[in-house]
Amino acid sequence: MNHVLSTHLFVNHRLTTVWLDKILAAGIPAVEIFCARQHLDYRNTSQIAELGHWFRDADLKFHSLHSPMYNDDIWGRSGPQSVITITEPAKPKRLAMVDEIKRALDIAEIVPFQYLVQHLGVSGEELDQRKLDAAFSCLEELSIFAHQRGVQILLENTPNDLSSSEALVRFLKQTHLRLEFCLDVGHANLAEGVETAFETMKDKIRSTHLHDNDGKDDSHLFPFFAEGGTIDWKKTMRLLRSLPDQYPLLLELKESAEYQNPFEIARQIFDKLESLDVTTTDHDR
Repeated sequence: MNHVLSTHLFVNHRLTTVWLDKILAAGIPAVEIFCARQHLDYRNTSQIAELGHWFRDADLKFHSLHSPMYNDDIWGRSGPQSVITITEPAKPKRLAMVDEIKRALDIAEIVPFQYLVQHLGVSGEELDQRKLDAAFSCLEELSIFAHQRGVQILLENTPNDLSSSEALVRFLKQTHLRLEFCLDVGHANLAEGVETAFETMKDKIRSTHLHDNDGKDDSHLFPFFAEGGTIDWKKTMRLLRSLPDQYPLLLELKESAEYQNPFEIARQIFDKLESLDVTTTDHDR
């Protein structure tokens, strides 16, 4: 299976070509760039141009871009007005948020990528038909804008009532939007469970987010290496390998001072995932 690393691993650092060189030097062939303004400022034409020049000559593939979650450069700490969510019912606010996502999509004109990974609501958000209607309006417009730039939008399962695996499938059936999914294994572990999420979404999974947690906090732990992880990676890989050509293995990890060379650890995680014997045994049933 193809391997991809998300720059979420160092999202609190400005994204420069030095970081991308480190990913490539670790033997990881592709990247998902996390669109946070302290990391990748989608409004900064100089930063985008620098990345575009680097990617034109590099062997590293730009697989996907994670849609921005905040419009500030301090990870949303400037206040609730900084949150970017396509479920905003108030039209003026919603249009401003759509414009922010469009600015991120414009990156594809300088640095082409295949997918934009998009959340449907924020963590813990409750079901509300007005919010679903708002999301439909946003995604209808964004899908056209993305298609014009050669990008496909993937909806990510997140721990809220609007975007569980079942809710996402129902949303696409109701709206007839021709979108597909990014399966976030860590988020599934916080909600319906990895197997349920996979089975529900599997026909439309085009990318993944792999990270571990304790089943309560979205901590983006390093699989196999961090303490407190509860995901059964053998069973998870059995599921993922059942559709091996449909998506890559994409690590979305959180920076930790415990790991001096996180890129080498990421490569080792890929090796461990690929080496797992996923043959079904009586103990697994």
